[in-house]
Amino acid sequence: MPHITTLTLQNRTIHRTILNNGITVLAVENPAADIAAARFFLRAGGRYETADKAGISHLLSAVITKGTERLSSQEIAERVESVGASLGADSAADYFLMSLKTVSADFEEMLELMAEVMRSPSFPEDEVDLERRQAIQGIRSMQEQPFSVANAQLRQAMFQNHPYARSSLGTEETASHLSREDLLEYHQTFFRPDNLIVSVAGRIEPERAIALLEQYFGDWQAPQEEQGIVPLPCLNLPKIAAQPERVVTVQDTQQAIVMLGYLAIPVNSPEHIALRLLSTYLGNGLSSRLFVELREKRGLAYEVSAFYPTRLDQSQFVVYMGTAPDNTAIALEGLEQEVDRLRSVLLTADELQAAKNKLLGQYALGKQTNGQIAQIFGLYETLGLGIQFDEQFQADVVGVTAEEARKAAQTCFTQPYVSLVGPAIAVEQAGLG
Repeated sequence: MPHITTLTLQNRTIHRTILNNGITVLAVENPAADIAAARFFLRAGGRYETADKAGISHLLSAVITKGTERLSSQEIAERVESVGASLGADSAADYFLMSLKTVSADFEEMLELMAEVMRSPSFPEDEVDLERRQAIQGIRSMQEQPFSVANAQLRQAMFQNHPYARSSLGTEETASHLSREDLLEYHQTFFRPDNLIVSVAGRIEPERAIALLEQYFGDWQAPQEEQGIVPLPCLNLPKIAAQPERVVTVQDTQQAIVMLGYLAIPVNSPEHIALRLLSTYLGNGLSSRLFVELREKRGLAYEVSAFYPTRLDQSQFVVYMGTAPDNTAIALEGLEQEVDRLRSVLLTADELQAAKNKLLGQYALGKQTNGQIAQIFGLYETLGLGIQFDEQFQADVVGVTAEEARKAAQTCFTQPYVSLVGPAIAVEQAGLG
């Protein structure tokens, strides 16, 4: 058995090892419930897609559980459902994820099945056709949703040729051309042991979890060529240049969607925590600044919020509002004023503490189940932050000062990108026509 190192974080001991074939394994024993959960992270996903294959990660996530060289889609489903387990796949901007949850007694059986699904998917042609049609329908559906249209055109304006600009579903054109052969090539490229991080949490001894992973994944080898192991693809992503602009789609809708976007720092930057705190303060929940000031006090918003995605590359900080079309101009002005205010006005001690309490409380609630525990440690390892980031994150939130929050705002909140979707009157009102 490979050497295992341990790290204790907040009364949890995390066992970490790297198997001989390169798989990184994290294991945490949590006997509170008779459940074992595992998350399988691959460095793949949207960031690793080419423009002509946009949407391939999503399509693969939809069909990878639909058959192996030995089992049909129905047989896989029956095996999972017969023990009340769950087994699934998902794709994100910075990673590809497969998930497993089961009662502890069935963990080995489900892990063996997961190994087969991950290592030898068959991608049946009829399943690929079905999921490709579903993806195209999803793309068409999003084109009718004002929020999705506003978000898509904002992403495109901000990220330009970077993969972050694209929808996870791809475009109708790219999705319609994705083939079974494309899926096989993508799988062969990214599904390999030296690109895999497995995080396990639950009522299972870490040593046993690691031994089982060695048993079912240990003989999996990276692709070989005459010179040795085939290297993983080397990404050459375009730089994102700040070119703020205002983009508009005229759509006959009941409300206008107004979005402001600011290019923001990636997750490994020192000011990341301060921006997370500002996102919580501005747009998280019914007590957030935007909700209270723009919806409750001024009655401008049907909905109003903020988001700041965790990203390996440059991210975006977005505030948005759904408002009546004839309120578009003052809604846009209100959003800009609230963001600009953070550049000049220090948060009060009460405001800062309330934002910290909310962020830390929600963070704690996101680590209750075994699935959530496995998710968070696996994610931090995948993003290159290390599992100690769990403890560091909480300490850093507590340590943010009002001046540090203002400095982060001054750095990030310069000239915004603006995205507007709504009827012609809304575009006219906002002066964006």
